[in-house]
Amino acid sequence: MSSGEDGRPVADELDGGNPWTKLARQHWPGGRKSKKVKPEVIKNEIWDVLENEGFQFRSLLILETLQLLESYLWPGYSDSATNHHVLLIALILTVKNRESLPVWDTFSDDGERFSSFFRRVLSMSIDNSLAIPVRTQILSFLICAFQSLDNGLVRKECAPLVSISLWQNLSSEASRQRKLEQHPQLKKAWRAAAKRYDAANEETQAKLRFDRAWLYTLLLDFLSRLQESGTGMLIPDTESAEALVYCERFLEFLTDLESQLPTRRYVNTLIKDLNLLALVRLSPIFNGDENGLFRDLSVLFRHFVNFPIDDHTGVQHTQTRSSEEHSASLARLQKTSLKYFKEKLTILALSNYAAIDKREELEAHLDPLSDEELASLAGLLGFRTKYPPASKVEVGRELLLEVLLSAHERRRTFREVMMDLSLLPTEAALYEPALLRNEQYDGSRSLAIPKLNLQYLSVADFLWRAFVLYRCESFFEIRKDMEETVKRLQPQEAQPPNSVRFGGFSRMAIPVSKPAIIEVAPPKVGQDKPAFVRAEIGLDVSRLADSVRQEWESLRQDDVVYLLAVDPTDITGHLTNGHALHANSRDFGFRILRAAEVERVLDEDGRVLRDTLDGEVNGYKRRPRLRRLLVKLDSTTYRFDNARKGKGEPDVYESINLIVRRKGRENNFKKILETIKSLTLSDIPVPEWLQEVFLGYGDPTGANYTKLSNRLNELDFRDTFLDWEHLVESLPGRVVQQVASDESSIRPPYRLHDIASMNCEAVRPSKKRRRDDDGVSQPTQKSIKVSTYQPLNNGPYPTDAPKTNRVRFTPAQVEAIMSGTQPGLTVIVGPPGTGKTDVATQIISNLYHDFPSQRTLLIAHSNQALNQLFQKITNLDIDERHLLRLGHGEEDLETDVSYSKHGRVESFLDNRGHYLAEVDRLAADLEALGAHGNSCETAGYFNSVYVIPAWTKFWDNAKSVNASASDIIASFPFHQYFSNAPQPLFPQDASKEQVLDTARGCQRHIERIFTELEDIRPFEILRTSRDKANYLLIKEARIIAMTSTHAAIRRQEIADLGFHYDNVIMEEAAQITEIENFIPLALRNPKGGQLPLQRVVLCGDHLQNSPVVQNLAFRQFANLEQSLFLRFVRLGVPTITLDHQGRARPSIAELYKWRYPTLKNLPNVLTGSEYLRANAGFRYEYQFVDVSDYKGTGESQPTPHYFQNLGEAEYAVAIYQFMRLLGYPASKISILTTYAGQRALIRDVLGHRCAKNRLFGLPRIVTTVDKYQGEQNDYIILSLVRTTRVGYLRDIRRLTVALSRARLGLYILGRRAVFETCYELREAFAKLFQRPNQLLLTTGEMFSTARLLEDEVEATEMAGVEHLGQYVYEMTKAKIESLK
Repeated sequence: MSSGEDGRPVADELDGGNPWTKLARQHWPGGRKSKKVKPEVIKNEIWDVLENEGFQFRSLLILETLQLLESYLWPGYSDSATNHHVLLIALILTVKNRESLPVWDTFSDDGERFSSFFRRVLSMSIDNSLAIPVRTQILSFLICAFQSLDNGLVRKECAPLVSISLWQNLSSEASRQRKLEQHPQLKKAWRAAAKRYDAANEETQAKLRFDRAWLYTLLLDFLSRLQESGTGMLIPDTESAEALVYCERFLEFLTDLESQLPTRRYVNTLIKDLNLLALVRLSPIFNGDENGLFRDLSVLFRHFVNFPIDDHTGVQHTQTRSSEEHSASLARLQKTSLKYFKEKLTILALSNYAAIDKREELEAHLDPLSDEELASLAGLLGFRTKYPPASKVEVGRELLLEVLLSAHERRRTFREVMMDLSLLPTEAALYEPALLRNEQYDGSRSLAIPKLNLQYLSVADFLWRAFVLYRCESFFEIRKDMEETVKRLQPQEAQPPNSVRFGGFSRMAIPVSKPAIIEVAPPKVGQDKPAFVRAEIGLDVSRLADSVRQEWESLRQDDVVYLLAVDPTDITGHLTNGHALHANSRDFGFRILRAAEVERVLDEDGRVLRDTLDGEVNGYKRRPRLRRLLVKLDSTTYRFDNARKGKGEPDVYESINLIVRRKGRENNFKKILETIKSLTLSDIPVPEWLQEVFLGYGDPTGANYTKLSNRLNELDFRDTFLDWEHLVESLPGRVVQQVASDESSIRPPYRLHDIASMNCEAVRPSKKRRRDDDGVSQPTQKSIKVSTYQPLNNGPYPTDAPKTNRVRFTPAQVEAIMSGTQPGLTVIVGPPGTGKTDVATQIISNLYHDFPSQRTLLIAHSNQALNQLFQKITNLDIDERHLLRLGHGEEDLETDVSYSKHGRVESFLDNRGHYLAEVDRLAADLEALGAHGNSCETAGYFNSVYVIPAWTKFWDNAKSVNASASDIIASFPFHQYFSNAPQPLFPQDASKEQVLDTARGCQRHIERIFTELEDIRPFEILRTSRDKANYLLIKEARIIAMTSTHAAIRRQEIADLGFHYDNVIMEEAAQITEIENFIPLALRNPKGGQLPLQRVVLCGDHLQNSPVVQNLAFRQFANLEQSLFLRFVRLGVPTITLDHQGRARPSIAELYKWRYPTLKNLPNVLTGSEYLRANAGFRYEYQFVDVSDYKGTGESQPTPHYFQNLGEAEYAVAIYQFMRLLGYPASKISILTTYAGQRALIRDVLGHRCAKNRLFGLPRIVTTVDKYQGEQNDYIILSLVRTTRVGYLRDIRRLTVALSRARLGLYILGRRAVFETCYELREAFAKLFQRPNQLLLTTGEMFSTARLLEDEVEATEMAGVEHLGQYVYEMTKAKIESLK
């Protein structure tokens, strides 16, 4: 039986070479649903086989791929189904969850049967007769369920299991009453639960009793397993290992319950009542040497159990509140001790709190008590001292002491723990066992890392989780790079002994001698580590190529470099592409790793490199030999190393012999970690109106403008609507009323009135009112009042005319624009080609004009998307002086103007000269002598003394009742100045009103000159370029754009400048990790304890690619790829889905329309000539081409995860050549692939066949599908690469991106046998497979053809890549002959 390198099924197995496939063909052939299920088949042929092989994931995945659930298990499920039937359904669902596939869709239309199935699983979860591995699988299913509370079916079943009825299981009535007294609503909830039980029938009462006892029973069973492991029984190794895995999974389950408020609210009280933390800590499993994962899981569990939050209100405790509660518990202990144990505990009772809140001291105080007295004290303090026999817990002195000590000792807060975590790695941190477990994750075991949930306990809780996960992921990437670099360098033993020489080369590393420590600053007050440690490292660059040397010389301040001590060792057997199987860095060739931050790069003479110029001799540059790197070492690690050196251990810095750097974008981890850390420690708030929605509680619609008190009742929509007809059709279902009755007044721009309640839901009448109603609903049609106005005349020059919108927005787009202009949260879902960038641009324009005092922050994941958005903004009526683009990538903007900080400053200074020249022209017109255009200051004086009085005099004359149009023209003071404007300035037949309007426009033009000069004036005063750039950011710019990464890196620096903004608009929001979604919201310091944000607009598409996370553990287990956009959608936050696409041919759009049921086509793709014409040379506008093995080989994998397919690469290039020979422009063709290895291979083939041939040239781009999201081109050639299994294209989001990039032509190369068996992709590939498998070409056509798409035409079938290659070769020969 063949299988892939990762144990996953290959195409041959799914075609029939596997027993599971044969079974599927026998009982549910072709995926047809079968309602006749044979219990013996389920038991003997499926369950027994799976159980005997230990529920191997590969077998389960084959069964899931063969649609066992959809075609056999669920159609045949009923209340009489066997337990094995139920368990198989649960197993397949956990497989779907691990594979990030839709889990619950199968049950969406059958809630009653799903409820029956779920209750069966719950019953089996507490069935002790089941084998431990089976119960572990059930736990995995329950974890999946409690992580899916956004699904209504699942939530309905899970919620009763964690309700207040759980408190029936508390140790005593007194304990329960103490809890009920804490909040008034608890008593109310408790009484309501009792009434519900009393009013229920016998069957429902039995169900309610089961619900409240289920978790308690599970907990008692868990406790018994903890105790059994230490009874001294000879448990077989296999059984012991299975029990350990079960306990680990159960701790994961409890941690999930504790980490979300709806499940934590009542569960936490029960867990504390059972003293679960103390029992876990004392258990033999916890103290076993080999059980590190269990210990780490218990630490994570303890973190959430003790998280400082009110379980019922969700309010996080402040440091003061936590301290007060701890003091109150100590006071209660002292009072009880003094009252009941005065003789033995007098010292404890009279001690100050600081003397008794440490474990050792408190234990010493309690030591005089006997076992009975200790139990009595615990009981008096409200702790449980008796357990049901099922738990097998024996309450002894050790347990009682642990309970009392853990309850009263001072615990370090999560913030204090975070403070001690280093942001820079060492070899110990990179190879910490907990991190290595993350990289060996295959889904079979739990992991001790936090998960990103649907909900969070608090903002600080979210930030803490993000910090831990981002740090782990960063260290994983660093270790992968270090191992790869050392592997490339090939360290070998040299003379003298113990020295190293490097037989290989890496552009990312340079051998060095030990760093010279040149300065160690004394510690700051209250610290025990040096303030900083500065070192110098010499770099021999004499043998480096110029390009490599320049990369080293371009290291910037604060870049992180890595200092390694490399051993001469054989590492070839250990390197695993970052997925380490060993726990020691020596296995990978280096003993020591220390990180350092670059301060500056010096030349060999010690001068800062940017200030030096290499001398030239006879026109040749002198080759540099040495560069010196000044770096700052991590002071905490240095103090630790120094302490070890003082104890006689070797000096680690003496053995450093290699320096390694990383690519800039990958190496910004420290700045981002510092940002997350500072936000966590500062307790940054979320805007008050967004708080509950962000955390996932309360009303999901609570942040929508319809629910906010500050929503606007009137808005000017300027050029949003092109005409009256557009306005009316954009507001379907509403009556549009004109405020003015004059027919001439219906031209844009439009101002809408009474819009505050436009989308608000009608208030439901009371029950009494409904009873009295006659039952006939009276539909009401909401009306909107519309007024218009005459746009201001801005001046007589063509450049004075405002730039206006030309996009005819659809009703959905208009709804998104209206919502985005209102205060609050707006979530815009933009399927491919629906114009979400145009919508975002119009929102920005409206905010810019309607709220002149507000500032807007634009965020995107990539520079490419940000530049596309910025490009469209520059085409609207927005003053370029108010635009600013931060970060790298601005140079790719296709504009003549630079929008970077320094580019904007230069632009201001350039404009200064132009406007001062205009001042001189005005002075000449007014015959005002003097150097008025000398500076902005003198221009301001000139305006006050000459220009304003001239206008005042003019308007006094113009407003005279007797003044005629000719009189006004004669008194106009600036005829000479406006002589270069289009003439005549005042037409001869102009009316008085027209003349006055022209004069007002002239005045505005002149006023704008002096306004601009007033804005430029600070740049005359400020001296340094840095001050000028910062002033621009803080005071002048009103629309500031940056990537989410730049915001995360520069957050503290930007906030410290006093940067403020009112609105945040995020493009590609579904592609940004949740922490990168959050940081732009906190890019300013709080004001009055709040972040005064007015609007948050998220634009994206959660049905396309999610954030890219390489590590499987972080992606699948921790859910690090979750975006805030997706979480909001799952929570039910109102979204506006754009529903008309204008990118692709309707037939191509059908390939992905099944993902967007409401998606329609805009008129341009229905009637445009380019959409109606066929693609020259091709029979079809889209086609799937089945590519067989080329030279006996399909996919290959030169290195792990680096997939290539030479046959598809050759085929893609041959199609490209064919298109070029027919006259297709190269710029209109893009070649996409699903793997980076294939991208490199296609580029190689293009370089060999096309790059130097003018007949072909290179296509617009060759890239991966992931990198091309947000882009489009007329013709796409797509290579799917895989020939043994679907690979990660099984994630439908990737397929959606791949199919939606083409406008006019899409040609897909792949292996049909692989993709037609994939259940998730059937909708898309079913349409593709309706056409022939081989490429069909037509003859006698050149680009662009007049043939229509529906015309029938003779076509030639290409039998394979060789046939197409020969066909292109013959065409090329003929083309060359014709050109001679």
